[in-house]
Amino acid sequence: MGVYKLSTAGGLATPRTNYSSFLAGNPAVEFGSYFQIASTTVGSGGAADVTFSSIPATYTHLQVRGIARSTSSECDVKVQLNGDTGSNYAYHRMYGTGASVGADGSASQTTMFYCGRINASTSVFGANIIDILDYTNTNKNTTLRALMGFDANGSGYVSLGSGLWMNTNAVTSIKLIPHAGNFAEYSQFALYGIKGA
Repeated sequence: MGVYKLSTAGGLATPRTNYSSFLAGNPAVEFGSYFQIASTTVGSGGAADVTFSSIPATYTHLQVRGIARSTSSECDVKVQLNGDTGSNYAYHRMYGTGASVGADGSASQTTMFYCGRINASTSVFGANIIDILDYTNTNKNTTLRALMGFDANGSGYVSLGSGLWMNTNAVTSIKLIPHAGNFAEYSQFALYGIKGA
Protein backbone atom coordinates (compact mmCIF):
# COMPACT_ATOMS: atom_id res chain seq x y z
CA MET A 1 0.00 0.00 0.00
CA GLY A 2 1.37 3.43 -0.89
CA VAL A 3 1.66 6.47 1.36
CA TYR A 4 0.49 9.85 0.08
CA LYS A 5 1.84 13.21 1.14
CA LEU A 6 -1.33 15.28 1.42
CA SER A 7 0.41 18.62 0.84
CA THR A 8 1.30 17.48 -2.69
CA ALA A 9 -1.46 14.98 -3.37
CA GLY A 10 -3.82 17.49 -5.01
CA GLY A 11 -6.72 16.15 -3.00
CA LEU A 12 -7.72 12.58 -3.58
CA ALA A 13 -7.77 12.93 -7.34
CA THR A 14 -4.88 11.74 -9.44
CA PRO A 15 -2.11 12.51 -10.16
CA ARG A 16 -0.57 12.19 -6.73
CA THR A 17 2.84 11.07 -5.49
CA ASN A 18 3.03 7.56 -4.11
CA TYR A 19 5.75 6.92 -1.46
CA SER A 20 6.95 3.56 -0.16
CA SER A 21 8.04 5.07 3.16
CA PHE A 22 5.98 6.71 5.89
CA LEU A 23 8.47 9.60 5.75
CA ALA A 24 6.77 10.52 2.45
CA GLY A 25 9.82 12.38 1.16
CA ASN A 26 10.47 14.22 4.44
CA PRO A 27 13.81 13.97 6.25
CA ALA A 28 14.08 11.52 9.14
CA VAL A 29 13.39 12.99 12.57
CA GLU A 30 16.25 12.73 15.06
CA PHE A 31 15.43 13.04 18.76
CA GLY A 32 18.48 14.09 20.79
CA SER A 33 22.14 13.43 20.21
CA TYR A 34 22.53 9.87 21.56
CA PHE A 35 21.98 6.88 19.28
CA GLN A 36 22.16 3.27 20.47
CA ILE A 37 24.58 1.27 18.34
CA ALA A 38 24.47 -2.08 20.16
CA SER A 39 23.56 -3.67 23.48
CA THR A 40 24.07 -6.99 25.23
CA THR A 41 22.86 -8.85 28.30
CA VAL A 42 25.03 -11.55 29.87
CA GLY A 43 23.31 -14.92 30.00
CA SER A 44 23.48 -17.76 32.50
CA GLY A 45 27.01 -18.93 33.22
CA GLY A 46 28.40 -15.39 32.95
CA ALA A 47 30.85 -14.00 30.41
CA ALA A 48 34.61 -13.46 30.53
CA ASP A 49 34.25 -10.23 28.58
CA VAL A 50 31.89 -8.11 26.50
CA THR A 51 33.07 -6.75 23.15
CA PHE A 52 31.55 -4.15 20.83
CA SER A 53 33.14 -4.45 17.39
CA SER A 54 32.73 -2.96 13.90
CA ILE A 55 31.90 0.40 15.46
CA PRO A 56 30.80 2.87 12.76
CA ALA A 57 32.85 6.04 12.32
CA THR A 58 29.81 8.29 11.95
CA TYR A 59 29.70 9.85 15.43
CA THR A 60 31.76 12.40 17.35
CA HIS A 61 32.07 10.48 20.63
CA LEU A 62 31.06 7.08 22.04
CA GLN A 63 29.50 6.20 25.37
CA VAL A 64 29.24 2.81 27.09
CA ARG A 65 26.55 2.46 29.74
CA GLY A 66 26.46 -0.61 31.91
CA ILE A 67 25.16 -2.27 35.03
CA ALA A 68 27.22 -5.26 36.05
CA ARG A 69 28.50 -7.45 38.84
CA SER A 70 31.33 -9.95 39.13
CA THR A 71 31.13 -13.69 39.81
CA SER A 72 34.26 -13.48 41.97
CA SER A 73 34.78 -10.32 44.02
CA GLU A 74 34.40 -6.59 44.09
CA CYS A 75 36.63 -5.53 41.22
CA ASP A 76 37.38 -3.02 38.51
CA VAL A 77 36.22 -3.17 34.91
CA LYS A 78 39.10 -3.08 32.44
CA VAL A 79 38.93 -1.67 28.90
CA GLN A 80 40.90 -2.66 25.80
CA LEU A 81 40.56 -0.78 22.50
CA ASN A 82 40.99 -2.35 19.05
CA GLY A 83 42.32 -5.55 20.63
CA ASP A 84 45.51 -3.78 21.74
CA THR A 85 47.09 -5.84 24.56
CA GLY A 86 50.36 -3.87 24.65
CA SER A 87 51.42 -1.59 27.51
CA ASN A 88 49.79 1.40 25.83
CA TYR A 89 47.26 2.50 28.44
CA ALA A 90 47.30 4.86 31.42
CA TYR A 91 44.67 5.98 33.91
CA HIS A 92 44.04 8.02 37.03
CA ARG A 93 41.00 8.26 39.27
CA MET A 94 39.54 9.65 42.48
CA TYR A 95 37.30 7.44 44.59
CA GLY A 96 35.32 7.24 47.81
CA THR A 97 33.91 4.32 49.78
CA GLY A 98 31.79 6.14 52.35
CA ALA A 99 34.51 5.46 54.93
CA SER A 100 37.57 6.77 53.08
CA VAL A 101 38.69 8.63 49.98
CA GLY A 102 41.66 8.16 47.75
CA ALA A 103 43.24 8.52 44.36
CA ASP A 104 45.48 6.36 42.23
CA GLY A 105 46.77 5.97 38.74
CA SER A 106 49.22 4.07 36.62
CA ALA A 107 50.95 4.17 33.24
CA SER A 108 52.13 1.42 30.88
CA GLN A 109 49.10 -0.79 31.50
CA THR A 110 47.96 -3.54 29.14
CA THR A 111 44.38 -2.51 29.94
CA MET A 112 42.84 0.43 31.74
CA PHE A 113 41.67 -0.46 35.26
CA TYR A 114 39.83 2.72 36.19
CA CYS A 115 36.71 2.20 34.11
CA GLY A 116 34.30 0.70 36.60
CA ARG A 117 33.74 -0.96 39.95
CA ILE A 118 31.44 -3.93 40.32
CA ASN A 119 30.39 -6.01 43.30
CA ALA A 120 30.09 -9.77 43.76
CA SER A 121 26.87 -9.58 45.79
CA THR A 122 23.95 -11.23 43.99
CA SER A 123 21.77 -8.22 44.80
CA VAL A 124 24.22 -5.42 43.97
CA PHE A 125 25.12 -4.26 40.47
CA GLY A 126 27.59 -1.48 39.77
CA ALA A 127 26.67 1.29 37.32
CA ASN A 128 29.26 2.46 34.80
CA ILE A 129 29.30 5.28 32.24
CA ILE A 130 32.39 5.45 30.02
CA ASP A 131 32.92 8.16 27.40
CA ILE A 132 35.38 7.59 24.54
CA LEU A 133 36.12 11.06 23.22
CA ASP A 134 36.89 11.96 19.58
CA TYR A 135 37.20 8.26 18.82
CA THR A 136 37.78 8.74 15.07
CA ASN A 137 40.38 11.54 15.38
CA THR A 138 43.68 10.12 14.10
CA ASN A 139 45.68 13.24 14.99
CA LYS A 140 45.85 12.51 18.72
CA ASN A 141 45.78 9.73 21.29
CA THR A 142 42.37 8.57 22.52
CA THR A 143 41.12 9.73 25.92
CA LEU A 144 38.34 8.29 28.04
CA ARG A 145 36.46 9.43 31.13
CA ALA A 146 34.32 7.35 33.42
CA LEU A 147 31.88 7.66 36.30
CA MET A 148 31.03 4.53 38.21
CA GLY A 149 29.88 3.15 41.51
CA PHE A 150 27.52 0.97 43.52
CA ASP A 151 25.51 1.13 46.74
CA ALA A 152 25.50 -1.93 48.99
CA ASN A 153 23.15 -0.59 51.69
CA GLY A 154 25.74 0.60 54.18
CA SER A 155 28.83 0.32 52.04
CA GLY A 156 29.64 1.21 48.48
CA TYR A 157 31.99 2.87 46.06
CA VAL A 158 32.00 5.84 43.71
CA SER A 159 34.74 6.95 41.35
CA LEU A 160 35.53 9.49 38.67
CA GLY A 161 38.43 8.67 36.37
CA SER A 162 40.07 9.28 33.04
CA GLY A 163 42.21 7.15 30.80
CA LEU A 164 44.57 7.35 27.87
CA TRP A 165 45.16 4.96 24.98
CA MET A 166 48.53 5.89 23.52
CA ASN A 167 47.51 5.22 19.94
CA THR A 168 46.18 7.50 17.20
CA ASN A 169 44.10 4.87 15.38
CA ALA A 170 40.35 5.36 15.21
CA VAL A 171 38.54 3.17 17.74
CA THR A 172 36.73 0.30 16.03
CA SER A 173 36.22 -2.09 18.96
CA ILE A 174 35.81 -1.87 22.74
CA LYS A 175 36.41 -4.85 25.02
CA LEU A 176 35.22 -4.77 28.65
CA ILE A 177 36.79 -7.25 31.08
CA PRO A 178 36.23 -7.76 34.83
CA HIS A 179 39.52 -7.72 36.77
CA ALA A 180 38.35 -10.75 38.76
CA GLY A 181 35.96 -13.51 37.80
CA ASN A 182 33.43 -13.08 35.00
CA PHE A 183 30.56 -10.72 34.37
CA ALA A 184 27.61 -12.31 36.15
CA GLU A 185 24.27 -13.17 34.58
CA TYR A 186 22.02 -10.15 33.88
CA SER A 187 24.95 -7.75 33.55
CA GLN A 188 24.04 -5.36 30.73
CA PHE A 189 26.04 -3.01 28.53
CA ALA A 190 24.95 -0.66 25.75
CA LEU A 191 27.07 1.33 23.28
CA TYR A 192 25.87 4.76 22.14
CA GLY A 193 27.11 7.10 19.46
CA ILE A 194 27.03 10.82 20.25
CA LYS A 195 26.48 13.32 17.47
CA GLY A 196 28.39 16.60 17.56
CA ALA A 197 26.77 20.03 17.55
